[in-house]
Amino acid sequence: MDLYLLMARHGYALTFGLLLAEACGFPFPAAIALVAAGAAAGAHVLFGPYVLGAAVVALLLGDTMQFFLGRYTGWALLGFLCRISINPETCILRSAESFYKRGKATLVIAKFIPGVNTMAAPLAGSMKMRFGQFLRLDAAGALVYSGAYLLLGYLSRDFLAALLRGFRAAGRALEIVILAAIVGYVIYRVVQYRKYRMYRVVPRVQVQELAARLGSEDASNVLIVDVRSHGYYDSGAARIKNSIRIEPNNLDEEIKNLPRDKDIYLYCT
Repeated sequence: MDLYLLMARHGYALTFGLLLAEACGFPFPAAIALVAAGAAAGAHVLFGPYVLGAAVVALLLGDTMQFFLGRYTGWALLGFLCRISINPETCILRSAESFYKRGKATLVIAKFIPGVNTMAAPLAGSMKMRFGQFLRLDAAGALVYSGAYLLLGYLSRDFLAALLRGFRAAGRALEIVILAAIVGYVIYRVVQYRKYRMYRVVPRVQVQELAARLGSEDASNVLIVDVRSHGYYDSGAARIKNSIRIEPNNLDEEIKNLPRDKDIYLYCT
């Protein structure tokens, strides 16, 4: 079906549905939908302010749901959202690092950063951010994100129309190229999954086992390290007795200061 015809018939609902799905964590091409909607607005098929309104409302609804799920489920939801990535721990740490470097303003730009866009709202919820503050920052981010891609589509509508005509003319050859790209991507993900599979297993120790060792003569050979991420830790936070604090977003430097003659136990949130 012609893209403009599809937008004319279902443009507002399509834009709303795709952006809501992306905000809920599904890997849908929301940015492409916004560009197409912007092009349709430029061709006077859709009314621009209505499309912008539908996009912002969809993003706010999805992000609000993610925010409260993050607040009440914590890292369980974050781990679930990262599960489809190559390395779940890296996925979570990257998002937490963005908050660490930029603070709460991360919400304004998060939607432009792959990976962080899905994690920002639940991470803000799990960090106990005030809902009113979250809503203001997230609304600003939704408006900037939607407006930017709608404007891009509006300004490039003639180019997109020519591109679509070229796709139709390419016909069978284009289908083969797309199929080859999909197969190549699947192969790449399988190879990366096998390569990083070993990092999915994190050695753990039971509390009772560690407590027993700390109460034995071997306690001097044990070092306990607090690696809670930014947002869960502040200077006045309580720590396990005799533990030390290191910043997980600065591991390259922190690791250099750790002793090599002790068994190191890490704990996080």
